[in-house]
Amino acid sequence: MNRFRTKSDGKGFYFLSRIKMIYLLCPLVLILYIQGLSSIDESTISRQQESLETAINRDIIHCYAVEGFYPPSLAYIESHYGLTYDKELFFVDYRPIGSNLRPNVSILLKK
Repeated sequence: MNRFRTKSDGKGFYFLSRIKMIYLLCPLVLILYIQGLSSIDESTISRQQESLETAINRDIIHCYAVEGFYPPSLAYIESHYGLTYDKELFFVDYRPIGSNLRPNVSILLKK
């Protein structure tokens, strides 16, 4: 005769608390995901900057070893040694001192 009787066993409360937990966890997971993406983006930009610095230094030394003088400008390195970089992302300050003195090179992030 128990089939006509309703029994409250607490399953409804458990289901509602589970839904509330999902509503609380979803924004938390989304925030952690966005922070992870921004961290990856910052890491990638710093690696690009390090790679550009290494490439410029390598080309400067290579030019001095092959031609006997340091490159007179950054455009010279780009045209003769094939240096390419994202000019919208980085600013390269290339200051030659003389043909027999190593130039000062600074790489700055524009954004």
